[in-house]
Amino acid sequence: MQGGDPYIRALMRTISASEANDSRPYSILYGGQHVLDLSRHPEKCVTIVSGPNKGNCSTAAGRYQLLNKTWYAIAQRYHPQPSGFLLWQSYSFKPQFQDEVIYAWLNDSPAWGTDISLLLRQGKLNSVLRRLSGTWTSLGYGIEDNSITGSLPQVYQKMLRQELQKAG
Repeated sequence: MQGGDPYIRALMRTISASEANDSRPYSILYGGQHVLDLSRHPEKCVTIVSGPNKGNCSTAAGRYQLLNKTWYAIAQRYHPQPSGFLLWQSYSFKPQFQDEVIYAWLNDSPAWGTDISLLLRQGKLNSVLRRLSGTWTSLGYGIEDNSITGSLPQVYQKMLRQELQKAG
């Protein structure tokens, strides 16, 4: 994603590093398989093999590992180019739209009950990660850490330096 708030862009990259650390993150499903069709959320239910939700299934997909219900809820509000008619709206899951929808959502203070960008600018990354962990459990403070969770502050700082450098 080009342009916009470098603090939010660094956060997006941190979420992606934690949730979909893959060379093709936009097409990855929970469990590691990839899909070719990103014209909409893949909605593929993959059985969870470990952790507190073992045996359930996950529809998590894409760079931000969004569940299908989460994608449709936020795409309804933030997707810049929905297609279809009224009840038959469709929301492309192509890379640019995954980024645009997440960027808009993270910038929506009322949706999160706080100004995430301001917290990041104040150096309150842990408060942000705690707030977001209900959506992205790998961010810590949730039910399922992963191998990168403990390194997220360092990952964020690295991403932020890169984003601030790009912003000039």
